[in-house]
Amino acid sequence: MEPLLPELPSGQKGRPWRGDREVLDGILWVLRTGAPSRDLPKKYPPYQTGHRRFQKGSRDGSLEKVLIMITEKLEKDRKLNMSECSIDAKFVASKRDTCVRKDEVWQRSKTGSDY
Repeated sequence: MEPLLPELPSGQKGRPWRGDREVLDGILWVLRTGAPSRDLPKKYPPYQTGHRRFQKGSRDGSLEKVLIMITEKLEKDRKLNMSECSIDAKFVASKRDTCVRKDEVWQRSKTGSDY
């Protein structure tokens, strides 16, 4: 996994660089729990660090490669069976105070009722 992660900056000013492993653990915690990154427990690096590295890794493809490597290792060790996994990626955006169901749309009335 190490070759896929960015090199530690040398001679950088500012805050000390947080290790890739602890940042990755924080990113995986957020992905696993679905919690907002700002709710990251104190044992992980600051959520801003994780978010910044998550964005960078997503853009350059390194995060995907690391996740594939982890998945392959878990499958090889028989700790994960991908044939039994599913992903729910349903996302429905709606305007505030609007409920959409199939082809019908209800809007809250000005009186404040639910529909």
